Amino acid sequence: IMRAIMDSYALPVRGYHGVVHWARVLENGLRVAEVNGADVDVVTMFALFHDSRRVNEHRDNGHGLRGAELARSLRGTLVHLDDDRFEKLFEACRLHTDGLTDADPTVQACWDADRLDLGRVGVTPAPSRLCTDAARDLITWADERAVRDHEREALRGVVADGAVRVYYSPHNADRFISAVDVIEGETIDAMRNAARFRFGF
Repeated sequence: IMRAIMDSYALPVRGYHGVVHWARVLENGLRVAEVNGADVDVVTMFALFHDSRRVNEHRDNGHGLRGAELARSLRGTLVHLDDDRFEKLFEACRLHTDGLTDADPTVQACWDADRLDLGRVGVTPAPSRLCTDAARDLITWADERAVRDHEREALRGVVADGAVRVYYSPHNADRFISAVDVIEGETIDAMRNAARFRFGF
């Protein structure tokens, strides 16, 4: 899935809406899901697809829908969700920038996961703009991490034209592994200290 996304990803891998952001969105979403019972497979897919078809780092109308359409194009080959679960993924991606809060718990977890990472662009998440109490409880932790990790990645520079390999460790006590490798001729550890991916594909 990551290779399919990165083959035509238009922005810097480590940019404001790039892979490091996706990693934090995933961990945010999984933490919310532990409390509100959200579907972790949908949350995982949301982290991958919600910004996958952005064409700029600013206001990019329609990028959520384009990400959702990419996920749809991969159904049956790389994306294996039944119709109900896929509809939640599609709607979560399509509407994630609309500021909505009323939705299915899984969709709420997706939206909150993204909003909790606003610190990377200098915005502290507002409790009233979050959907769940679980996310509100994470604001301080998530905001501090978003600011710290994005500053570290900005200092490391940009890796262009990379593909991404994601590892999952089922034995990790925290259920996350902090290694996302960008492959650019040779494998390098590009997202250390930032990524907490829980992918099994």
